[in-house]
Amino acid sequence: MGIRSYNPTSPGRRGASVSDFAELTPGAGAPKGLRVRKHKKGGRNNQGKITARHRGGGHMQHYRLIDFRRNKDGVPGNVHSIQYDPNRTCRVALLHYADGEKRFILAPEGLVVGATLMSGESSPPEVGNCLPMSAIPLGMQIHNIELQAGRGGRLCRSAGSSAVLVAREAQWAQITLPSGEIRRVPAACRATIGSIGNSEHMNVRLGKAGRSRWMGIRPHVRGTAMNPVDHPHGGGEGRTKGGRHPVSPTGKSAKGGGTRKPRKASSTAIIRRRKSRRYGQLKLR
Repeated sequence: MGIRSYNPTSPGRRGASVSDFAELTPGAGAPKGLRVRKHKKGGRNNQGKITARHRGGGHMQHYRLIDFRRNKDGVPGNVHSIQYDPNRTCRVALLHYADGEKRFILAPEGLVVGATLMSGESSPPEVGNCLPMSAIPLGMQIHNIELQAGRGGRLCRSAGSSAVLVAREAQWAQITLPSGEIRRVPAACRATIGSIGNSEHMNVRLGKAGRSRWMGIRPHVRGTAMNPVDHPHGGGEGRTKGGRHPVSPTGKSAKGGGTRKPRKASSTAIIRRRKSRRYGQLKLR
């Protein structure tokens, strides 16, 4: 796993780089039952209104059905292949279970083809195995962490990410997330040992605008370049700096203000909030 740069045969190639895909299994493909057609929505809701800007187009993709629950207890699974997934930054591993079932999981760092993985409370705490946090030794790196038992992993699912299990008390486990936030979750929730692979993903440089369009990302236009009817920063005679603090097209502050609901039920599970780069410790309203 690493980064491969191009020869500067054109302005777009000069600054571009890609993953070398050395960890992928040659010739491996997704079984038909684990791959479905992905329908694009272009950032629009069921009324056709744009709710997520700068989205549209992009290459056709198939969605891989990932096993986030890892609830096949006591049945060993053999790692058949490690494959590319266009829908996420990490790689996925195809498991062939002893009873004939096949499932995709997120591929952790250090997982190799031929390894045997297990799920359940009696599984050994080794890379790729999934256990309840009540059975995981303290200080271990974990990923694909559940917030509610049986609902499937929700935290630490992107390339290179992992959390650390730091403490347990009664029916709660305490974890430190990559953002620095310290959170408690029920000890019955499951997590997978290790950190997510493809940690070099953050070093890939697109090199040209076309690669963003292939991913379904449309151009972003500055608010100061628009008319007043289109954006609060628009208009004015000549170039301006906006004349006000940065805001979104709907007038909300863009200076990193909190968007979390003040009375969200899960706020009681946060022991220490993450730190903002600009304003220091974020405060709950």
